[in-house]
Amino acid sequence: MSSRRIALALSVAAAALTGWQSHPEAQGQSAPQRPGQRRYLVEVSRPGPEVPAAVRAVGGEVVHEFPQYRALAAWLPEAALAGLRAHPQVTSIELDPERFPLAETIPYGITMVQADLVSDAGAANRRVCIIDSGYSLGQPDLPAGGNVTGVDGGPAGEWSVDRCGHGSHVAGTIAALGQNGLGVLGVLPSGVVSLHIVKVFGDSCGWAYSSDLVAALNQCRSAGANVVNMSLGGPIYSTVEGNAFDDAYNAGVLSIAAAGNSGNTSTSYPAGYGSVVSVAAVDENKALATFSQRNPDVELAGPGVGVLSTIPWLEENSVTVDNGTYNGTWLEFAARTGSGGVSGTLADGGLCDSVGSWSGQVVLCQRGNIYFADKVANVHAGGGAAAVIYNNVPGGFVGTLLSPSQIPAIGISQEDGQILVAKNGLQSIVVSYRDETGGGYEAWNGTSMATPHVAGVAALIWSHYPGKTNADVRNALTASAEDLGVPGRDTSFGYGLVRAQAALDILSGLEPPPPPPPPVNIVLSATRRGKKVDLAWTVTASSSVDIYRNGSLRVSTANDGAYSDSFTSKGSYTYQVCEAGTANCSNEVTVVF
Repeated sequence: MSSRRIALALSVAAAALTGWQSHPEAQGQSAPQRPGQRRYLVEVSRPGPEVPAAVRAVGGEVVHEFPQYRALAAWLPEAALAGLRAHPQVTSIELDPERFPLAETIPYGITMVQADLVSDAGAANRRVCIIDSGYSLGQPDLPAGGNVTGVDGGPAGEWSVDRCGHGSHVAGTIAALGQNGLGVLGVLPSGVVSLHIVKVFGDSCGWAYSSDLVAALNQCRSAGANVVNMSLGGPIYSTVEGNAFDDAYNAGVLSIAAAGNSGNTSTSYPAGYGSVVSVAAVDENKALATFSQRNPDVELAGPGVGVLSTIPWLEENSVTVDNGTYNGTWLEFAARTGSGGVSGTLADGGLCDSVGSWSGQVVLCQRGNIYFADKVANVHAGGGAAAVIYNNVPGGFVGTLLSPSQIPAIGISQEDGQILVAKNGLQSIVVSYRDETGGGYEAWNGTSMATPHVAGVAALIWSHYPGKTNADVRNALTASAEDLGVPGRDTSFGYGLVRAQAALDILSGLEPPPPPPPPVNIVLSATRRGKKVDLAWTVTASSSVDIYRNGSLRVSTANDGAYSDSFTSKGSYTYQVCEAGTANCSNEVTVVF
C-alpha cells in the first residue's frame, strides 16, 4: 500500500477570486520525515511493553500508544518490517496515513443554515473541539476567555498560535463574536460556547498522520467535547482510526468531517467512517461546489464557497492609480511594503523580459515568456520600486518567486492590468502589507469551510436539549435538512443542507415538515391496430396530460391513462405524454404505418 497525502479543503481569498484551488503540497512543507523510515500503525494481540521494546530494538521510535485499541504508532526502518511482522504479539502493520487540514457582516452561510433564528445563550453547556492548525488568540473577533482551552498536538507547536490560518478560519465560522462591532459572526456568536483546540498542523499548513488524529480525538474526549470538527481528511482507510471514531461515537461524541475537495466520487477519511458525519459544500445558490467530493458517505451539506471568516493576519496587496485601487495577490517571497506602500509613476514594462530604465517607477509587467522571479529581477535591475504583474488570461493568479526579492511584487488580474496599461505615466502606490499582530478576514472555499457550519449547528441545537444523545442530534440534523438534488439522500448533498431551526423543531418533539411531493413519473406504451394506435400510460400526481405526436400537441385530456389516435397517411409517428403544461414527459414511443 502506498502512502498518500490528503488535501486541505481550503482556498484562500485570492484563490476564491480566481477559481484557483490550493493544495497542501503547494503551500508548505510536509510533516517531519526520517531517512529510511516511515510511520506505521502496529496492531498487537495484547497491550504491553514487548512490542514497543521490539520497535526500539530495530532502531524505530514509538510515537503514540493506544492500549484501548491494542495498537501503537511508530517510526520504523523499512528493513525491519519483516522481522517485526514475525513478532508473536504483532497482528498487523499498516502505513500510518497522513491527514491534512482540509482547504462574516453576517456571512451568507449563517442565515442559510438558519443559525440566526436560534439563540445560543445557553451554549455554555456544549464544548466543540477543533482539530486543526491552531487558534489565534490575537484575533479580536474570536473568543479568548476561560472557555477557550487547548493542547499542543506535538511538533505542530502552540495551540494558541495559528500561522497557517486554517484553524482560525474554521473557528470563526463556529464562534466568531457578534455584537462587538467587528468583522463577522459565527453560528454561536455569544461567546459562551466552550472551545477546545488541538493543533495537529503547523505553520506550513502541512500534513499530519492518522495516528496524530486518533491522539487528537482522545484529547478532545478527555476535554469533555460533545462535538468534534475536523476540516481535514485523506483517501486511505485505517482500522485503528475507524475503531477510535466508533469508540468516540459510542461514548456520546458527535464527530463531523469534511467530505473532501477532489471533486470526484472518492471517499476521504475520517468522513468515510459510519460514525462520522461527512459534509459536502454548496455555494450561495445552494448548488454543489465543483470541488466537493460525491459518494454514499456524504450525509449533510453546508456553505463552503466564498465563506468569509476570521484569519490571524491583516493582508493587503493592491496598486492604486488615478484614484482607483486594484486588489491582487502577494507573489510568494516578494519583499513587503509598510502600510503606506511605495510610490512611483506607473511604467508599462511589457513582458519585462529584459532590463529597462525604470528608476523609482512602479513597473507593470504582463505575465508570460519568463519566470515571475526573472521579471521582478529585471525590474529591480532597472531601478524599479515595485513590480505589478498582470495575468495573460482572464482572472487573477497566485504565484511564487521561489526565493526572496528586494522589491515588492504583486499579481493582478488580466482585466485590471489592461486598464492600468492605459494609465502609463500616472502616479501610483503599491501596497503589499501583512500584519500578524491582530487579525483580519478572508473568504475561502472548501469542504473545510462547510464542516464548521454543521458542527456549529449541531452544538447550537444540542445546547437547547443537553439531555439528548449524539444520535438524537444527528437524526434531527438529517431529518430536517433541506433536500437538494434528487429527492431523498444522494451522493452529492447527502440528506441536504443543514438547518438549525428545523432541526431544533424536530429535537424538541415537533413533527418534521411534510416530505416533498413525489416526482411525477409517466410511462407510455403503444399498440397499433391497423390505421389506429392505442396509447396507454401510467402517471402519478397529475390531473391531466398533453399528448404530443411528432413534437406537436395532439390533444389535452383527462388523466384516464388511455387514448386512441388514427393515421391518415403512411409514415413514422412518435408519441409522448407530458404532465399538462410542463416539460415533465414520458418516454417516446414510435409507431410506423
